Amino acid sequence: MSTQKSRVNYLAKIAILSALAYLVHFFEIPLWFAPPFYKIDFSEAIVLIGAFGLGPLAGILIEALKIVLNLIFTGTQTAFVGEAANLVIGLSYVLPAAIIYKHNKSKRTAWTGMAIGIVSIVIVGALLNYFVLLPAYSYFYHMPMEALVGMGAAVNKAVTSAFTLVAFCTVPFNLLKSVLCTLIVGFLYKRVSPLLHR
Repeated sequence: MSTQKSRVNYLAKIAILSALAYLVHFFEIPLWFAPPFYKIDFSEAIVLIGAFGLGPLAGILIEALKIVLNLIFTGTQTAFVGEAANLVIGLSYVLPAAIIYKHNKSKRTAWTGMAIGIVSIVIVGALLNYFVLLPAYSYFYHMPMEALVGMGAAVNKAVTSAFTLVAFCTVPFNLLKSVLCTLIVGFLYKRVSPLLHR
């Protein structure tokens, strides 16, 4: 395959995976322990499959294009703060796994990378939510922080402050999401990887 054809093939796969991740993003599941603005979707599983099959750079592009598609068709309600945070949080899960897997493509390193990705998204997600996302939502939605905390307290009695909202809602949310995405990737990747290497 010529270099030009190879590049076109690579970009076409990225475009298809980005569109698929964007569509999967709409299937959101509300959680019983967190306020309604925390909903799980499995688009990061698609991004990680692409990153495993096409490399870490492809993972970055798929994640970014997914968010761009969302901005085009849905728009932003947080002056792009939420979208930027979603990019960083999503990549904090995808990139460690993809980088580790790229250097030694085995089942063991795939699972090791995804485990490190889980730890990474929990830490990055907690810090970004506490210092950036919750204050941004408070500002752009014209809601005092106490109102956001109250939304968490309404479904989770352990929530009494912004810190406990992050500790008892954000952290379990990102942990559950990343673990489920990891299981999906573990089940699907070898079945779909031949399509990515054509």
